[in-house]
Amino acid sequence: MIKHIVMWTLKDKADAIKVKNMLEGLKGKVPSIIDIEVGIDVNGSEAAADVVLYSTFASMDDLNAYQHHPEHQAVIPLMQAMTTSRMVADYEI
Repeated sequence: MIKHIVMWTLKDKADAIKVKNMLEGLKGKVPSIIDIEVGIDVNGSEAAADVVLYSTFASMDDLNAYQHHPEHQAVIPLMQAMTTSRMVADYEI
């Protein structure tokens, strides 16, 4: 199993719900997603990301399929327009 974690800082924190809904909407559209959860920061710390994606895939091949899937590719420019930074970690469990 592969965990795929992504954290973003938003240009406008008011976009957090839009981002959450958009990312969670990928669950039914990208077959390789086993599970996906999107959280919005409640801490408000300068060190905190605004939005975090926590997703699960059966294998690196499935993660790769997700990353190249047209539905995922379609959200990339939207995310880039709404964010100032992005961090990612992928790990095997």
